[in-house]
Amino acid sequence: MDLGLKDKVVVVTGAAGIKGSIGETIVQHLANEGATPVIVDRNNRGQAYVEELQQRGIDSMFVQTDLSDHKQIEVAVKRIEEKYGRVDALINNVGVNDGAGLDASMDDFMYSLKLNMVSFFAMTKYCLPMLKKTKGNILNIGSKVALTGQGGTSGYAAAKGGVFGLTREWAVDLIKYGIRSNAIVIAESWTPAYDAWIKTLENGEEKLKSIVKKIPLENRMTTPSEIADQCLFTISEKSSHTTGQFITVDGGYVHLDRSLLTE
Repeated sequence: MDLGLKDKVVVVTGAAGIKGSIGETIVQHLANEGATPVIVDRNNRGQAYVEELQQRGIDSMFVQTDLSDHKQIEVAVKRIEEKYGRVDALINNVGVNDGAGLDASMDDFMYSLKLNMVSFFAMTKYCLPMLKKTKGNILNIGSKVALTGQGGTSGYAAAKGGVFGLTREWAVDLIKYGIRSNAIVIAESWTPAYDAWIKTLENGEEKLKSIVKKIPLENRMTTPSEIADQCLFTISEKSSHTTGQFITVDGGYVHLDRSLLTE
């Protein structure tokens, strides 16, 4: 399906993770559709990704940015505007489940909010003039942690809950400009970070099996590719009348009846 994303400037935050991470996978899928991906991330791995895309003939840009610092975000957006003069879609993807729980310091809690939620506000605020010109749209990457809780991660849970609130608030605020705002809800996705976490556990393999058994559809984790496909469809004109929605991509993990899991 042609999603009509060719030559669209799509900004993706937190997209310089390890190969196979959700942000990096979104960028690759954008490139495959002929879009112009802009990576905003603090890790200079993003430069190598852009060089790879340019070798394929894909226009792309990397702006190295500490997304916990709103002043750096403002500078990053100015650089994007200087090069392209437009933003057709903003995907606020950055997120770190950092374990800032009730025993964390106030500084750690505030940092978690800055990275996992305030960055979404700052990116949207500074990109908004360009989004108004293009009648572009905003897609926020959320987490089931905001809906279910997890334990031991107050900062991340609060931030992602705030992200869902902002998603609906912006959908209301920006309707008059024809700008859509939606969120993707992610639960259990097999990413490099998830793999690394499992390997830190003494009973990692058993833990992984117990999680997978609880995913109703096919008893398997969601792939980053499946999440990327949903993201691209949602920012495309194929979803032109969808706004203010929380779109859950999780094989039924969060919402379906637990009776599906009885053996």
